[in-house]
Amino acid sequence: MRAVDIIIKKREHLELSSNELKEFLHGYLKGDVTDYQMSAFLMAVFLNGLSDNELKVLTETMRDSGDLIHLEGVERFLIDKHSTGGVGDKTSIALAPLLSTFGIGTAKMSGKGLGHTGGTLDKFDAIPGFKFPASEEEMVKSIDHSGIGIMGQTEDIVPLDKKLYALRDVTGTVDSYPLIASSIMSKKLAVRSDGIILDVKVGDGAFMKTLENAQTLANIMRDIGSMFNRKVHIVLSGMEQPLGNAIGNGLEVYEAVESLKGNGPKDFEELITTITGIALVQKGDVKTIEEGINMAIEKLHSGEAVTALRDFVADCHGDASYIEQPEKFLTAKYKFELKAEESGCISQLKAESVGTAGMLLGAGRETKDDIIDHAVGIVLEKKVGDKVNIGDTLAVLHYNNENDKFKQSLALLQSAYVISNSNIETPKVILDIQ
Repeated sequence: MRAVDIIIKKREHLELSSNELKEFLHGYLKGDVTDYQMSAFLMAVFLNGLSDNELKVLTETMRDSGDLIHLEGVERFLIDKHSTGGVGDKTSIALAPLLSTFGIGTAKMSGKGLGHTGGTLDKFDAIPGFKFPASEEEMVKSIDHSGIGIMGQTEDIVPLDKKLYALRDVTGTVDSYPLIASSIMSKKLAVRSDGIILDVKVGDGAFMKTLENAQTLANIMRDIGSMFNRKVHIVLSGMEQPLGNAIGNGLEVYEAVESLKGNGPKDFEELITTITGIALVQKGDVKTIEEGINMAIEKLHSGEAVTALRDFVADCHGDASYIEQPEKFLTAKYKFELKAEESGCISQLKAESVGTAGMLLGAGRETKDDIIDHAVGIVLEKKVGDKVNIGDTLAVLHYNNENDKFKQSLALLQSAYVISNSNIETPKVILDIQ
């Protein structure tokens, strides 16, 4: 069947056979199907959706388009955690070592960030000398020693997804639930794991702005997991305001280390202990998530997980003294305290505005070629529900250049705070677990 026939069939709401869809996708990967033909197909999918079988074939074809990570010889129970991303989301840095204390290994691919603050790879790059495992063999060694297996996504992992995403990004077809779900799950399925936990962010600073939209995406991803016999749990977590207090790469690693000592923000602690509780259910160590959460809280406050993170950093040739003395991350030349200009209660702290303010300081990327400054960022002293008086510090900006972008960042951060005369409840972190 010709490429145009596939496009027309999908345009007319007709279901493609497994062979038709596979041949079309393989043709695109090889260059026989053009970008403009695939663009037309993606728009047809955006408008008409995919059947369950089409969804399975798309995900499977993307997964099998490159190398698979089998992690042979690893005996630990393996969890792959994925977040849809948000402002201040440093979850993997603290979660992986916490899981390790329960004999659970982390097996995941991570990437660099675009927009807001950096991705997991950028955050670890704040540690001098740090280099992620560059091969499956190095990842296996890391899991065996520290329990932590995180590596950068290579060009040989799900290359079809990379090619399709680049096209979706410029053709107005990013916001398609089946395309988002298959993209995420193809990468999860390419790595061996015993359980998958997906943290879907909801709110102002997230890709999914409403709980209803997030639940729709979550349901599709869970269905894909079932198609491939994978245990999948979904956490829907709030992102109306940033997660934790730190925004910026070195600052976020600092906060993650402090959290592993039991000194972190309560919202961040709640998220990582909840995900750990789910992982313990998947492993079979506990019967209920609540029981697992209580075990995770106790372990977190013991400080034991810091050792696992230190070992992982040392295994990756990083300066482990940064984990033992996290204050070494606090290296920006200047600090500026944003003060409250009125008294009341913080009713809003717009996550997207805070994230953009951090990016303007150099903590994130406006384009993929931008160079991140690992020292800069924002530390929030007050969040939604907190009472403030005139002159109280709302947030501290850490910066290296007092230029126009700093002034823009300061103005944007100031506008992110909304102060009310009414008492406001602290927003929920965990909105739903599926």
